Amino acid sequence: MKSSFSENYPKYCLFAYLIAWALLAISPLNRFDWLLENLLPFVFVPLLILTYGKFRFSNLSYTLIAIFMILHAIGAHYTYSEVPFVKSLFNVLHFQRDNYNRLVHFTFGLLIVYPVREFVTRLTGITGFLSYSIPTNTIMSASAAYEVIEWAVATIVQPDNAIAWLGIQGDVFDAEKDMLMAAIGAIITMSISYFTIKNKKLK
Repeated sequence: MKSSFSENYPKYCLFAYLIAWALLAISPLNRFDWLLENLLPFVFVPLLILTYGKFRFSNLSYTLIAIFMILHAIGAHYTYSEVPFVKSLFNVLHFQRDNYNRLVHFTFGLLIVYPVREFVTRLTGITGFLSYSIPTNTIMSASAAYEVIEWAVATIVQPDNAIAWLGIQGDVFDAEKDMLMAAIGAIITMSISYFTIKNKKLK
């Protein structure tokens, strides 16, 4: 029998995210950029809440989702190219740009691929190689689709704010590198999942 804490854990994750989101919604660096960045949470978070009764993810998945959403909220507050503490760190390391954008794309693959696998395997019952490759391909496709949507919204809604929102910082291959980071993150998590599950079966 699950404990009360375990049963209510998703609510705690949601509460932690909402507190972080509310604090980061106060005086963002660029209010219009903040609004654009929050189009995703405005859809994704209510969707998770509305479907909770029909599909409950594991507590680990909710933890990973909450962490990613908080990282995204930080990027929305400062804009992805102006996160101060990350910018200071990369200045010390002599990077030419604020790589918080890259970091979040990496964590998108690293953190979100596990809930995607959980959803796919429980919905379809697939096992083996496909249970790892399909979630990875889903993350890669979602990352590519996001880059296209990001470009379209930025250029159509308000071109003057496109550079701030896209966070390319002068890198013409920014979109491709972001997609690569998401793919690497997904591959790392799926590799860890594969060997963890394989070792459990051998015991």
